[in-house]
Amino acid sequence: MPGSLFRLFGVAGLLLFGAPLALAAEANDPWPGLVQDIFNNRPMNDGNDVIAIEMPFRAEDAAIVPVTLRTKLSPGDSRQVLNITLVIDQNPAPMAAKFQLGPDAKVSEISTRVRVNNYTDVHAVAELSDGKLYMTKTYVKASGGCSAPAAKNADEAKGRLGQMRYRQFGKAGEGPASGAREAQIMIGHPNNSGLQMDQVTQLYVPAFFVNALRLWQDDSLVLTMEGGISISEDPNIRFTYVSNGAKHFRAEAKDTEGHVFQREWKIDDSGI
Repeated sequence: MPGSLFRLFGVAGLLLFGAPLALAAEANDPWPGLVQDIFNNRPMNDGNDVIAIEMPFRAEDAAIVPVTLRTKLSPGDSRQVLNITLVIDQNPAPMAAKFQLGPDAKVSEISTRVRVNNYTDVHAVAELSDGKLYMTKTYVKASGGCSAPAAKNADEAKGRLGQMRYRQFGKAGEGPASGAREAQIMIGHPNNSGLQMDQVTQLYVPAFFVNALRLWQDDSLVLTMEGGISISEDPNIRFTYVSNGAKHFRAEAKDTEGHVFQREWKIDDSGI
């Protein structure tokens, strides 16, 4: 029996005999292939006690879906989270971002906004200092996020290209030079996905996005991001870390056309 006919009968059989539709969906689950492609088929361990991922079950706007990644290691756990990879299974380029955490920054939470193209599982995979990968996931209902038109026109986006803003938020009872802090970096950039159509020319807008971001407090690395087309227009990264008493915060972003954007702020100039 030809393979295509076999598959056709297989699906029909599932329906006729009342097998759950979930079985048919699982047959198209891209996750096993993504584990092979992105993680070189390394074993995945249960990450429910290691990493949490928060996203709305049904997104209001598929082009700017909020996502928060939070580490869950207990204070007495000697292991460290080295990096966190965010994978949106059904997006055209599933690896949305990979965050490397600074060894002394104790980053415990990262939030950003992403495009979601179809109803999909979204996986967060943390690599720990024990050399193992830990995975957790959530499910999001959204569609069309990668092809949604840009919010800003081309001239407006060009005028804001590479502009960076920094905010730092104080927490009650914690001074500006010690303790857990929350900060935010915002970068003016169209982050074109390559799947958006110019509304005037009806031609596809080439992919053009921030693919690297590095953040330091003085000369100590806080966080890096390797980004893809799933990061929304005007990338916005909010994160929690522990201050080392630094006086300055620095950011460097690079995009796919080779532009390099750099900025430095005095900690005291932030929004504390």
